[in-house]
Amino acid sequence: MAETRCIFKRFEIKYLVTDSQRAVIEAALNEYMIPDEYGNSTICNIYYDTPDYRLIRRSLEKPAYKEKLRLRSYGQTDSQGKVFLELKKKYDGVVYKRRIALPDYDAEQSLMYGLPLTPNTQIAKEIDYFRQVYGELVPAMYICYDREAYFSKTDPNLRISFDRGIRWRKNDLTLTSVPSGEQLLQEGCSLMEIKIASAMPLWLTHLLCENSLFKTNFSKYGSAYTTLISRGSERSVFCA
Repeated sequence: MAETRCIFKRFEIKYLVTDSQRAVIEAALNEYMIPDEYGNSTICNIYYDTPDYRLIRRSLEKPAYKEKLRLRSYGQTDSQGKVFLELKKKYDGVVYKRRIALPDYDAEQSLMYGLPLTPNTQIAKEIDYFRQVYGELVPAMYICYDREAYFSKTDPNLRISFDRGIRWRKNDLTLTSVPSGEQLLQEGCSLMEIKIASAMPLWLTHLLCENSLFKTNFSKYGSAYTTLISRGSERSVFCA
């Protein structure tokens, strides 16, 4: 198995696609891409925020710079299962992600009691500094989804993923529980993300144009938070 990446710098471009659009796109990808290490998996996340949701409220204002902290596992885990504590920043359209791997119990204890992360690596120091800046951070939202992901046969920096069944909940905020929650997307809709270090290859640009796909600013945590504070409005996000 390839060594787990812990540092990312890339553009992330998002599209809402219907099942029919997705089928066409995936068929075309066979020529250029193959499933990646986590090609078909359920991704589970706990987003941490201040008690007054300062991080997500600022993110929804669409500033030039924004950041978030989340704990991630690939599928339901247990107390000793490997999870990733991720610090994700976005500046001027470029996404920077730095993460460390550690047992779920250690991560939760550190976050709950404000304990320094171990081992004391450079990335751990950056995450600890982030926590000091924002003060009290608490589990704010659980979000999970079923992902199929692909990477380019010729460019390791090009990756495309499809997220279906995006679910969220405000209770039971632990990665050791069964992935479940309220749906964010309408049935038959997926979120497609293109992750790339520079310009898109010509074949991919043509594929998007041929299927009339236009990028969106959809945020999983942002949409869940908006739903949380707007309980009386429509809860589903519809495909374009």
